[in-house]
Amino acid sequence: MPLPSIVAILSLLAILASGAWVALGLMGVGIFSLEVFRTIPVEKLLAQSIWNGISSPELLALPLFILMAELLFRSRFIDGMFSALEPWVRRLPGALLHTNILACAFFALVSGSSAATTSSVGRITISELDARGYDRRLTLGTLAGAGTLGFLIPPSIVMIVYGVMSQTSVLKLFTAGLVPGFLLTACFMTFIAVLSKLRPGIVPQGTSDNSRIWHERLQGMPSLLPFVVLIGSILGSMYGGLASPTEAAAVAVIVTIVLMALERSLSLAVLKAAAVGTARTVSMLGLIIAAASFLASAIGFLGMPQAVAAFINGMNLPPLGLIVLLMLVYIVLGSFLEGMSIIVMTIPIVMPLVVHAGYDKIWFGVFLILMVELAQISPPVGMNLFVLQGLTGRPLSSVVRAAFPFFLIMLCFVFFLAVFPQVVSFLPQLL
Repeated sequence: MPLPSIVAILSLLAILASGAWVALGLMGVGIFSLEVFRTIPVEKLLAQSIWNGISSPELLALPLFILMAELLFRSRFIDGMFSALEPWVRRLPGALLHTNILACAFFALVSGSSAATTSSVGRITISELDARGYDRRLTLGTLAGAGTLGFLIPPSIVMIVYGVMSQTSVLKLFTAGLVPGFLLTACFMTFIAVLSKLRPGIVPQGTSDNSRIWHERLQGMPSLLPFVVLIGSILGSMYGGLASPTEAAAVAVIVTIVLMALERSLSLAVLKAAAVGTARTVSMLGLIIAAASFLASAIGFLGMPQAVAAFINGMNLPPLGLIVLLMLVYIVLGSFLEGMSIIVMTIPIVMPLVVHAGYDKIWFGVFLILMVELAQISPPVGMNLFVLQGLTGRPLSSVVRAAFPFFLIMLCFVFFLAVFPQVVSFLPQLL
Protein backbone atom coordinates (compact mmCIF):
# COMPACT_ATOMS: atom_id res chain seq x y z
CA MET A 1 0.00 0.00 0.00
CA PRO A 2 1.41 3.47 -0.88
CA LEU A 3 2.94 5.54 1.91
CA PRO A 4 0.29 8.36 1.69
CA SER A 5 -2.49 5.83 2.28
CA ILE A 6 -0.70 4.27 5.24
CA VAL A 7 -0.05 7.67 6.82
CA ALA A 8 -3.69 8.72 6.29
CA ILE A 9 -5.03 5.53 7.90
CA LEU A 10 -2.69 5.75 10.89
CA SER A 11 -3.46 9.46 11.35
CA LEU A 12 -7.19 8.79 11.28
CA LEU A 13 -6.92 5.97 13.82
CA ALA A 14 -4.81 8.15 16.11
CA ILE A 15 -7.25 11.07 15.94
CA LEU A 16 -10.31 8.87 16.54
CA ALA A 17 -8.57 7.13 19.45
CA SER A 18 -7.85 10.53 21.01
CA GLY A 19 -11.58 11.19 21.40
CA ALA A 20 -11.67 14.15 19.04
CA TRP A 21 -14.85 15.00 17.18
CA VAL A 22 -15.28 12.57 14.32
CA ALA A 23 -16.09 15.29 11.77
CA LEU A 24 -13.05 17.40 12.66
CA GLY A 25 -10.89 14.29 12.65
CA LEU A 26 -12.02 13.34 9.14
CA MET A 27 -11.44 16.85 7.85
CA GLY A 28 -8.07 17.19 9.58
CA VAL A 29 -6.74 13.94 8.13
CA GLY A 30 -7.77 14.99 4.64
CA ILE A 31 -6.12 18.40 4.92
CA PHE A 32 -2.92 17.02 6.46
CA SER A 33 -2.55 14.23 3.89
CA LEU A 34 -3.08 16.49 0.88
CA GLU A 35 -0.79 19.22 2.19
CA VAL A 36 2.03 16.73 2.78
CA PHE A 37 1.73 14.38 -0.18
CA ARG A 38 0.01 16.36 -2.97
CA THR A 39 0.47 19.78 -4.54
CA ILE A 40 -3.13 20.83 -5.09
CA PRO A 41 -5.16 23.82 -3.80
CA VAL A 42 -6.57 22.13 -0.71
CA GLU A 43 -8.79 25.09 0.27
CA LYS A 44 -10.60 24.96 -3.09
CA LEU A 45 -11.11 21.20 -2.88
CA LEU A 46 -12.33 21.57 0.72
CA ALA A 47 -14.92 24.19 -0.23
CA GLN A 48 -16.12 22.31 -3.31
CA SER A 49 -16.34 18.95 -1.52
CA ILE A 50 -18.30 20.38 1.41
CA TRP A 51 -20.73 22.13 -0.92
CA ASN A 52 -21.26 19.00 -3.01
CA GLY A 53 -21.72 16.90 0.12
CA ILE A 54 -24.41 18.95 1.82
CA SER A 55 -26.27 20.55 -1.10
CA SER A 56 -28.01 17.42 -2.37
CA PRO A 57 -31.81 17.92 -2.54
CA GLU A 58 -32.36 14.43 -1.09
CA LEU A 59 -30.78 15.58 2.18
CA LEU A 60 -33.77 17.86 2.78
CA ALA A 61 -35.64 14.78 3.97
CA LEU A 62 -33.12 14.32 6.78
CA PRO A 63 -34.14 17.22 9.09
CA LEU A 64 -37.81 16.59 8.34
CA PHE A 65 -37.75 12.93 9.38
CA ILE A 66 -35.64 13.83 12.43
CA LEU A 67 -38.19 16.50 13.40
CA MET A 68 -41.00 13.96 13.05
CA ALA A 69 -39.12 11.51 15.30
CA GLU A 70 -38.53 14.26 17.89
CA LEU A 71 -42.23 15.12 17.90
CA LEU A 72 -43.30 11.47 18.17
CA PHE A 73 -40.92 10.97 21.08
CA ARG A 74 -42.78 13.73 22.93
CA SER A 75 -46.27 12.52 22.02
CA ARG A 76 -48.49 10.05 23.87
CA PHE A 77 -48.99 7.76 20.86
CA ILE A 78 -46.60 5.12 22.16
CA ASP A 79 -48.44 4.94 25.51
CA GLY A 80 -51.47 3.18 24.04
CA MET A 81 -49.44 0.83 21.84
CA PHE A 82 -48.60 -1.57 24.67
CA SER A 83 -52.23 -2.11 25.66
CA ALA A 84 -53.22 -2.40 21.98
CA LEU A 85 -50.62 -5.08 21.19
CA GLU A 86 -50.94 -7.02 24.46
CA PRO A 87 -54.10 -9.02 23.54
CA TRP A 88 -52.58 -10.03 20.19
CA VAL A 89 -49.43 -11.58 21.67
CA ARG A 90 -50.76 -12.89 24.98
CA ARG A 91 -51.18 -16.46 23.72
CA LEU A 92 -47.87 -16.61 21.83
CA PRO A 93 -44.91 -18.40 23.42
CA GLY A 94 -43.05 -15.55 25.05
CA ALA A 95 -46.26 -13.56 25.53
CA LEU A 96 -45.67 -9.87 26.26
CA LEU A 97 -41.99 -9.95 25.34
CA HIS A 98 -43.24 -9.79 21.77
CA THR A 99 -44.72 -6.35 22.45
CA ASN A 100 -41.19 -4.93 22.61
CA ILE A 101 -40.38 -6.32 19.18
CA LEU A 102 -43.67 -5.42 17.50
CA ALA A 103 -43.80 -1.96 19.06
CA CYS A 104 -40.25 -1.25 17.81
CA ALA A 105 -41.23 -2.44 14.31
CA PHE A 106 -44.32 -0.19 14.32
CA PHE A 107 -42.39 2.79 15.60
CA ALA A 108 -39.59 2.17 13.09
CA LEU A 109 -42.13 2.60 10.29
CA VAL A 110 -42.56 6.24 11.28
CA SER A 111 -39.42 7.30 13.16
CA GLY A 112 -36.33 6.53 11.04
CA SER A 113 -34.07 6.50 14.11
CA SER A 114 -32.77 3.55 16.10
CA ALA A 115 -32.11 5.43 19.34
CA ALA A 116 -35.52 7.16 19.18
CA THR A 117 -37.23 3.80 18.63
CA THR A 118 -35.45 2.16 21.57
CA SER A 119 -36.05 5.08 23.91
CA SER A 120 -39.69 5.67 22.99
CA VAL A 121 -40.73 2.04 23.32
CA GLY A 122 -38.50 1.29 26.31
CA ARG A 123 -39.79 4.08 28.52
CA ILE A 124 -43.25 2.44 28.39
CA THR A 125 -42.64 -1.31 28.18
CA ILE A 126 -39.75 -1.76 30.63
CA SER A 127 -41.81 -0.75 33.65
CA GLU A 128 -44.84 -2.71 32.44
CA LEU A 129 -42.90 -5.94 31.89
CA ASP A 130 -41.01 -5.52 35.18
CA ALA A 131 -44.29 -5.12 37.03
CA ARG A 132 -45.59 -8.34 35.50
CA GLY A 133 -42.52 -10.36 36.45
CA TYR A 134 -40.78 -10.81 33.09
CA ASP A 135 -37.09 -11.64 32.91
CA ARG A 136 -35.26 -8.28 32.92
CA ARG A 137 -32.42 -9.52 30.70
CA LEU A 138 -34.82 -10.56 27.93
CA THR A 139 -36.75 -7.32 28.28
CA LEU A 140 -33.56 -5.35 27.66
CA GLY A 141 -32.35 -7.74 24.98
CA THR A 142 -35.53 -7.49 22.91
CA LEU A 143 -35.42 -3.71 23.14
CA ALA A 144 -31.74 -3.53 22.18
CA GLY A 145 -32.18 -5.83 19.19
CA ALA A 146 -35.57 -4.67 17.91
CA GLY A 147 -34.69 -1.02 18.50
CA THR A 148 -32.16 -1.26 15.68
CA LEU A 149 -35.06 -1.79 13.26
CA GLY A 150 -35.41 2.00 13.23
CA PHE A 151 -32.50 2.08 10.77
CA LEU A 152 -33.63 -0.79 8.53
CA ILE A 153 -37.39 -0.36 8.17
CA PRO A 154 -38.24 2.78 6.14
CA PRO A 155 -38.25 5.70 6.47
CA SER A 156 -34.63 5.49 7.61
CA ILE A 157 -32.34 8.44 8.28
CA VAL A 158 -29.28 6.30 7.61
CA MET A 159 -30.69 5.13 4.26
CA ILE A 160 -31.07 8.74 3.16
CA VAL A 161 -27.42 9.47 3.96
CA TYR A 162 -26.26 6.29 2.21
CA GLY A 163 -28.40 7.06 -0.84
CA VAL A 164 -26.88 10.54 -1.15
CA MET A 165 -23.31 9.35 -0.59
CA SER A 166 -23.60 6.43 -3.05
CA GLN A 167 -25.88 8.18 -5.59
CA THR A 168 -28.55 5.52 -5.15
CA SER A 169 -32.32 5.96 -5.28
CA VAL A 170 -33.58 6.60 -1.74
CA LEU A 171 -37.02 5.25 -2.65
CA LYS A 172 -35.52 1.96 -3.86
CA LEU A 173 -33.45 1.75 -0.68
CA PHE A 174 -36.59 2.24 1.39
CA THR A 175 -38.25 -0.54 -0.60
CA ALA A 176 -35.25 -2.84 -0.18
CA GLY A 177 -35.41 -2.47 3.61
CA LEU A 178 -39.01 -3.65 3.95
CA VAL A 179 -38.63 -7.42 3.49
CA PRO A 180 -35.36 -7.74 5.48
CA GLY A 181 -36.86 -5.57 8.22
CA PHE A 182 -39.93 -7.75 8.61
CA LEU A 183 -37.88 -10.96 8.32
CA LEU A 184 -35.52 -9.78 11.06
CA THR A 185 -38.56 -8.93 13.21
CA ALA A 186 -39.80 -12.50 12.67
CA CYS A 187 -36.35 -13.86 13.61
CA PHE A 188 -36.40 -11.99 16.92
CA MET A 189 -39.92 -13.21 17.69
CA THR A 190 -39.02 -16.79 16.77
CA PHE A 191 -36.02 -16.70 19.11
CA ILE A 192 -38.21 -15.50 21.99
CA ALA A 193 -40.84 -18.16 21.26
CA VAL A 194 -38.29 -21.00 21.16
CA LEU A 195 -36.48 -19.75 24.27
CA SER A 196 -39.74 -19.49 26.23
CA LYS A 197 -40.52 -23.12 25.34
CA LEU A 198 -37.07 -24.25 26.45
CA ARG A 199 -37.11 -22.10 29.61
CA PRO A 200 -40.75 -21.68 30.72
CA GLY A 201 -39.74 -19.76 33.83
CA ILE A 202 -38.75 -16.63 31.89
CA VAL A 203 -42.42 -15.88 31.16
CA PRO A 204 -44.80 -15.51 34.13
CA GLN A 205 -48.02 -17.46 34.00
CA GLY A 206 -50.91 -15.12 33.23
CA THR A 207 -54.33 -15.23 34.85
CA SER A 208 -56.25 -13.02 32.42
CA ASP A 209 -59.64 -13.97 31.01
CA ASN A 210 -59.01 -15.24 27.47
CA SER A 211 -62.76 -15.46 26.76
CA ARG A 212 -62.81 -11.70 26.12
CA ILE A 213 -59.63 -11.63 24.06
CA TRP A 214 -61.28 -10.54 20.79
CA HIS A 215 -63.17 -7.81 22.61
CA GLU A 216 -59.85 -6.55 24.03
CA ARG A 217 -58.16 -6.76 20.63
CA LEU A 218 -60.83 -4.69 18.94
CA GLN A 219 -61.02 -2.26 21.85
CA GLY A 220 -57.29 -1.52 21.56
CA MET A 221 -57.23 -0.96 17.79
CA PRO A 222 -57.96 2.81 17.95
CA SER A 223 -54.67 3.26 19.84
CA LEU A 224 -52.82 2.11 16.71
CA LEU A 225 -54.73 4.50 14.43
CA PRO A 226 -52.15 7.35 14.62
CA PHE A 227 -49.41 4.98 13.45
CA VAL A 228 -51.59 3.65 10.65
CA VAL A 229 -52.30 7.21 9.48
CA LEU A 230 -48.61 8.14 9.62
CA ILE A 231 -47.49 4.97 7.84
CA GLY A 232 -50.11 5.57 5.16
CA SER A 233 -49.08 9.19 4.70
CA ILE A 234 -45.37 8.33 4.37
CA LEU A 235 -45.28 5.05 2.47
CA GLY A 236 -48.57 5.58 0.67
CA SER A 237 -47.55 8.94 -0.76
CA MET A 238 -44.15 7.62 -1.90
CA TYR A 239 -45.20 4.30 -3.41
CA GLY A 240 -48.38 5.81 -4.81
CA GLY A 241 -46.25 8.15 -6.88
CA LEU A 242 -47.68 11.22 -5.16
CA ALA A 243 -44.51 12.40 -3.41
CA SER A 244 -40.75 12.03 -3.36
CA PRO A 245 -39.10 10.94 -0.07
CA THR A 246 -38.43 14.60 0.75
CA GLU A 247 -42.04 15.61 0.07
CA ALA A 248 -43.29 12.59 2.02
CA ALA A 249 -41.17 13.70 4.98
CA ALA A 250 -42.79 17.15 4.87
CA VAL A 251 -46.24 15.56 4.74
CA ALA A 252 -45.34 13.31 7.68
CA VAL A 253 -44.32 16.30 9.82
CA ILE A 254 -47.60 18.07 9.09
CA VAL A 255 -49.64 14.92 9.82
CA THR A 256 -47.73 14.36 13.07
CA ILE A 257 -48.43 17.93 14.23
CA VAL A 258 -52.14 17.57 13.36
CA LEU A 259 -52.41 14.24 15.20
CA MET A 260 -50.65 15.62 18.26
CA ALA A 261 -52.97 18.64 18.24
CA LEU A 262 -55.99 16.33 18.13
CA GLU A 263 -54.46 14.28 20.93
CA ARG A 264 -53.84 17.52 22.89
CA SER A 265 -50.18 16.73 23.44
CA LEU A 266 -48.98 19.62 21.26
CA SER A 267 -47.74 22.78 22.94
CA LEU A 268 -45.27 25.57 22.33
CA ALA A 269 -42.84 23.94 24.75
CA VAL A 270 -43.06 20.62 22.88
CA LEU A 271 -42.46 22.33 19.53
CA LYS A 272 -39.49 24.22 20.93
CA ALA A 273 -37.93 21.09 22.45
CA ALA A 274 -38.43 19.16 19.21
CA ALA A 275 -36.92 21.98 17.15
CA VAL A 276 -33.86 22.23 19.42
CA GLY A 277 -33.37 18.46 19.35
CA THR A 278 -33.65 18.46 15.57
CA ALA A 279 -31.16 21.30 15.21
CA ARG A 280 -28.60 19.52 17.38
CA THR A 281 -28.91 16.21 15.51
CA VAL A 282 -28.92 17.78 12.05
CA SER A 283 -25.91 19.94 12.89
CA MET A 284 -23.94 16.89 13.99
CA LEU A 285 -24.92 14.86 10.92
CA GLY A 286 -24.33 17.75 8.55
CA LEU A 287 -20.82 18.30 9.87
CA ILE A 288 -20.01 14.60 9.56
CA ILE A 289 -21.38 14.41 6.00
CA ALA A 290 -19.46 17.53 4.94
CA ALA A 291 -16.20 16.26 6.46
CA ALA A 292 -16.66 12.80 4.98
CA SER A 293 -17.31 14.24 1.52
CA PHE A 294 -14.00 16.07 1.70
CA LEU A 295 -12.16 13.00 3.03
CA ALA A 296 -13.62 10.90 0.19
CA SER A 297 -12.17 13.37 -2.33
CA ALA A 298 -8.86 13.46 -0.48
CA ILE A 299 -8.37 9.69 -0.38
CA GLY A 300 -9.24 9.61 -4.07
CA PHE A 301 -6.31 11.95 -4.77
CA LEU A 302 -4.10 9.82 -2.51
CA GLY A 303 -4.97 6.67 -4.47
CA MET A 304 -6.24 4.81 -1.41
CA PRO A 305 -9.32 3.16 -3.01
CA GLN A 306 -7.21 1.74 -5.81
CA ALA A 307 -4.56 0.54 -3.34
CA VAL A 308 -7.10 -1.18 -1.08
CA ALA A 309 -8.85 -2.72 -4.08
CA ALA A 310 -5.57 -4.07 -5.43
CA PHE A 311 -4.66 -5.49 -2.01
CA ILE A 312 -7.98 -7.29 -1.56
CA ASN A 313 -8.07 -8.49 -5.17
CA GLY A 314 -4.64 -9.97 -4.57
CA MET A 315 -6.18 -12.15 -1.86
CA ASN A 316 -8.37 -13.82 -4.53
CA LEU A 317 -11.38 -13.96 -2.24
CA PRO A 318 -14.69 -15.30 -3.59
CA PRO A 319 -17.64 -12.86 -3.32
CA LEU A 320 -18.89 -14.48 -0.12
CA GLY A 321 -15.39 -14.37 1.34
CA LEU A 322 -15.23 -10.64 0.66
CA ILE A 323 -18.51 -10.12 2.50
CA VAL A 324 -17.27 -12.12 5.50
CA LEU A 325 -14.09 -10.01 5.55
CA LEU A 326 -16.15 -6.80 5.42
CA MET A 327 -18.37 -8.09 8.23
CA LEU A 328 -15.31 -8.52 10.43
CA VAL A 329 -14.00 -5.07 9.53
CA TYR A 330 -17.35 -3.41 10.26
CA ILE A 331 -17.74 -5.23 13.57
CA VAL A 332 -14.36 -3.88 14.66
CA LEU A 333 -15.21 -0.36 13.44
CA GLY A 334 -18.59 -0.56 15.16
CA SER A 335 -16.86 -1.09 18.49
CA PHE A 336 -15.24 2.35 18.26
CA LEU A 337 -17.34 4.51 15.92
CA GLU A 338 -21.02 5.38 15.69
CA GLY A 339 -22.93 4.18 12.64
CA MET A 340 -23.14 7.36 10.58
CA SER A 341 -19.38 7.85 10.74
CA ILE A 342 -18.80 4.27 9.63
CA ILE A 343 -20.96 4.77 6.54
CA VAL A 344 -19.47 8.02 5.32
CA MET A 345 -15.88 6.87 6.00
CA THR A 346 -16.01 3.53 4.24
CA ILE A 347 -18.29 4.01 1.21
CA PRO A 348 -15.62 5.48 -1.10
CA ILE A 349 -13.24 2.59 -0.39
CA VAL A 350 -15.57 -0.39 -0.10
CA MET A 351 -18.23 0.35 -2.71
CA PRO A 352 -16.07 -0.45 -5.79
CA LEU A 353 -15.01 -3.77 -4.23
CA VAL A 354 -18.57 -4.88 -3.54
CA VAL A 355 -19.87 -3.87 -6.97
CA HIS A 356 -16.92 -5.67 -8.62
CA ALA A 357 -17.82 -8.81 -6.63
CA GLY A 358 -21.29 -8.81 -8.20
CA TYR A 359 -23.41 -7.19 -5.49
CA ASP A 360 -25.40 -4.09 -6.43
CA LYS A 361 -25.50 -0.79 -4.55
CA ILE A 362 -28.97 -1.36 -3.12
CA TRP A 363 -28.03 -4.73 -1.64
CA PHE A 364 -24.86 -3.26 -0.20
CA GLY A 365 -26.91 -0.43 1.31
CA VAL A 366 -29.03 -2.91 3.26
CA PHE A 367 -25.90 -4.88 4.25
CA LEU A 368 -24.19 -1.71 5.46
CA ILE A 369 -27.24 -0.59 7.43
CA LEU A 370 -27.40 -3.98 9.14
CA MET A 371 -23.74 -3.61 10.09
CA VAL A 372 -24.54 -0.14 11.46
CA GLU A 373 -27.34 -1.75 13.47
CA LEU A 374 -24.79 -4.13 14.93
CA ALA A 375 -22.71 -1.10 15.88
CA GLN A 376 -25.74 0.20 17.81
CA ILE A 377 -25.49 -2.76 20.21
CA SER A 378 -21.68 -3.23 20.18
CA PRO A 379 -19.73 -2.10 23.24
CA PRO A 380 -18.26 0.28 24.16
CA VAL A 381 -20.00 2.95 22.02
CA GLY A 382 -23.30 1.28 21.01
CA MET A 383 -25.95 3.98 21.22
CA ASN A 384 -28.81 1.60 22.04
CA LEU A 385 -26.81 0.23 24.96
CA PHE A 386 -26.45 3.71 26.45
CA VAL A 387 -30.14 4.45 25.88
CA LEU A 388 -31.15 1.33 27.81
CA GLN A 389 -28.61 2.02 30.53
CA GLY A 390 -30.11 5.49 30.94
CA LEU A 391 -33.65 4.09 31.10
CA THR A 392 -32.87 1.39 33.67
CA GLY A 393 -29.76 2.51 35.56
CA ARG A 394 -28.28 -0.96 35.07
CA PRO A 395 -24.51 -1.43 34.53
CA LEU A 396 -23.46 -1.30 30.89
CA SER A 397 -22.03 -4.83 31.15
CA SER A 398 -25.47 -6.14 32.10
CA VAL A 399 -27.07 -4.46 29.08
CA VAL A 400 -24.34 -5.84 26.79
CA ARG A 401 -25.00 -9.40 27.99
CA ALA A 402 -28.72 -8.93 27.41
CA ALA A 403 -28.15 -7.72 23.84
CA PHE A 404 -25.59 -10.36 22.86
CA PRO A 405 -28.03 -13.09 21.65
CA PHE A 406 -29.69 -10.56 19.36
CA PHE A 407 -26.27 -9.47 18.10
CA LEU A 408 -25.66 -13.09 17.05
CA ILE A 409 -29.08 -13.33 15.40
CA MET A 410 -28.33 -10.23 13.33
CA LEU A 411 -24.91 -11.59 12.33
CA CYS A 412 -26.53 -14.80 11.06
CA PHE A 413 -29.17 -12.74 9.26
CA VAL A 414 -26.51 -10.68 7.46
CA PHE A 415 -24.82 -13.88 6.31
CA PHE A 416 -28.20 -15.18 5.11
CA LEU A 417 -28.68 -12.05 2.98
CA ALA A 418 -25.18 -12.49 1.54
CA VAL A 419 -26.04 -16.03 0.45
CA PHE A 420 -29.49 -15.04 -0.85
CA PRO A 421 -29.17 -11.41 -2.06
CA GLN A 422 -32.42 -11.70 -4.02
CA VAL A 423 -34.27 -11.34 -0.69
CA VAL A 424 -33.18 -7.70 -0.79
CA SER A 425 -33.28 -7.02 -4.52
CA PHE A 426 -36.53 -8.56 -5.75
CA LEU A 427 -38.88 -5.92 -4.32
CA PRO A 428 -36.97 -2.84 -5.61
CA GLN A 429 -36.89 -4.44 -9.04
CA LEU A 430 -40.69 -4.24 -9.11
CA LEU A 431 -40.60 -0.42 -8.92
